[in-house]
Amino acid sequence: MADGIAVVQNGHRTWLKWHRGRKQAGDLPFTGERILEGLRLGASVEVDLVKHADGGFAVLHDFSLDRDTTGHGLVAETPAAVLRALYLRDPTGVPTPHRPMLLEDLCALLADGAGFAPDGIVQLDLKEEAPGALGPREIAAFAAAVAPVAKYFILSGGSAANVALLADAVPSLAVGYDPCHDDAIHRVLADRNFDAFVEQALAAFPRASMIYLEHRLVLFAADNGFDMVAAFHRANRTIDAYTLNRTDPGTVGTARRLLDLKVDQITTDDPVGLEAALA
Repeated sequence: MADGIAVVQNGHRTWLKWHRGRKQAGDLPFTGERILEGLRLGASVEVDLVKHADGGFAVLHDFSLDRDTTGHGLVAETPAAVLRALYLRDPTGVPTPHRPMLLEDLCALLADGAGFAPDGIVQLDLKEEAPGALGPREIAAFAAAVAPVAKYFILSGGSAANVALLADAVPSLAVGYDPCHDDAIHRVLADRNFDAFVEQALAAFPRASMIYLEHRLVLFAADNGFDMVAAFHRANRTIDAYTLNRTDPGTVGTARRLLDLKVDQITTDDPVGLEAALA
């Protein structure tokens, strides 16, 4: 029975990352139950971080509260106490019994590490990319929450500068980088200078151990005779290809191509379904 952890092809193991903490299609994003289950199974689980009004972070994807919670307005203008009083909505918009988590709530959940598998990890995907978005309050709050449980996390984001601000405050924290932002992906699709893209990504954040790539860019490069995964592997980086939002014949075919290219991780909203379809 599929558990949505990983698939092995030709001796290469590729993790199936639980996008927004989803193990399978229909799961509510960012619930503590699924995150703990993932760590106990040894899964790679992703959650998003956006800043709130009190200088900390909420475990939410959108900058607005309106779609995913019972709240309204911007997360950045909402105090922590108000966030904790809200409820998450399911994909149809119906409120659920689940509360949004703050970063410190997530870290407290992981504190004892009881029953966690050695390979389990949570990716903290920082959505704050604007210059100056993070100040001393956000940096201090992040470090206070994450430092005691840093071994369970990898921090990522599309702003090398903002990720570095948080990573420097927790030196033991693993770090990744997504170079597909700020029109970089459009430029490489236009000029097809794949070597330059790889070099710039490596130079932008040398500390990053994992590189997160839009899966269509990986396949576009392959269609044009450039193995982008192999290029990053030669630089001792691992590759996450994102995001397969559903499991259907098209995405299964895409996943098989990514497996052939030996990506190290595929981000998906349906890890269990994708694993079963690939079996």
